[in-house]
Amino acid sequence: ADAVAAEIADGTLRPGDRLPPQRDFAYARGIAVSTASRVYAELARRGLVLGEVGRGTYIRSDLGAPEPIRPEPPPAALDLQRTMSRLPEQEALLAETLAGLGRGATDAALTQYGPAGTPQARGVAARFLAHEGFVPDPAGLLFTGNGRQALAAALATLAPPGERIGCEPLTYPVVKGIAARLGIALVPLPLDGEGVRPEAILQAHRAAPLSGLYLQPTLQNPLGLTMGPGRRAEIAAVLAQTGLTLVEDAVYGFLRETTSIAALAPERTILVDSLSKRVMPGLTVGMIVSPPEMADRLAASVRQGGWSAMGLALAAGTRWMEDGSAARLARAKRIDAAERQAIARTCLAGLPVTGDAAAYHLWLALPETWRAEAYAAAALRRGIALIPASSFAVSPGHAPNAVRLALAAPARADLARALDSLRRLALAGDDQVVE
Repeated sequence: ADAVAAEIADGTLRPGDRLPPQRDFAYARGIAVSTASRVYAELARRGLVLGEVGRGTYIRSDLGAPEPIRPEPPPAALDLQRTMSRLPEQEALLAETLAGLGRGATDAALTQYGPAGTPQARGVAARFLAHEGFVPDPAGLLFTGNGRQALAAALATLAPPGERIGCEPLTYPVVKGIAARLGIALVPLPLDGEGVRPEAILQAHRAAPLSGLYLQPTLQNPLGLTMGPGRRAEIAAVLAQTGLTLVEDAVYGFLRETTSIAALAPERTILVDSLSKRVMPGLTVGMIVSPPEMADRLAASVRQGGWSAMGLALAAGTRWMEDGSAARLARAKRIDAAERQAIARTCLAGLPVTGDAAAYHLWLALPETWRAEAYAAAALRRGIALIPASSFAVSPGHAPNAVRLALAAPARADLARALDSLRRLALAGDDQVVE
């Protein structure tokens, strides 16, 4: 591994180069095939190579990054990386809310911070998050600065460093980073067209005990899968059977109304939501619905992590939830997401795209003439920022040859032009497509 690393450092091996199959590598280097397998695993651990299922192992194109998570898109690039939507009415809503807070809010409301927020905020949030079969107890509601912080607090509560959390094999990249910094091992669980299979949870837990689960049952990121009622009931039954606690990420739930797993297993589910996708990321609040016996531990985790919601954001979020603004924006964004999906399916006709028609993202499987990393690099040279599958893969070297396209940020005309360019690039099979 050191020898290969040295060849990468001196330019003998360049970003994008393909390493030989492990058997050929072993023969060329005079080592056993089993040793070659360990070498490739070590190179992946060091962040020097990426493996693509059925396509081989390649020198990473973003050497130096500790995780295959892409930075913010370049300012000049069209952003197909982030799922943050921005509707015209959001600007007026923000101005109206801030003006109203300046006139009517008390100093206590604006300066309040901490995981418990205010009694009023807890009551408003509980009513806002309620849906068929699920009415959160305001006493178990906690607030954080955003949804990411709520996820960090939940994972830190469930698993001390060195323990294991089960999740989808392709998952939200931020959770990968959170787990790494908390010293938590993520365990990829096999899935099907509805998400993680219940028997896969049981099998992984028997092999080596899990400390909990992290799942996205609705519009899973990046695949866009949504569990049906039967699958949700099966997951709830597994929680009861094993005693495991689930962190249910519901941030995309506003785009497709479903019954949460928390409604079926409230004693074994930590539900995490936020206002960033519904309203706006710049002035947002994360929300945790805690099982009763875990509320104190979760609150301590929020405080210790420095993840409490600030008073101004909490006051604004409370007003949006109470006066119906957040619900109105959610309805408008459901329409917007569906219309953008229709644009995408038209522009990418003939390519294998999958995902939910209600989501702000879709999954594009690439033809054999492309590797995902090379395709993402070629797209960026055309001014389009997107994310290859490796950024979502929990296990290094197990990323499919695909990319995720986020549809929320660009103007619709720009989105259509970008998707048309991506289609032509995919079908061209190399980086010489004529624009």
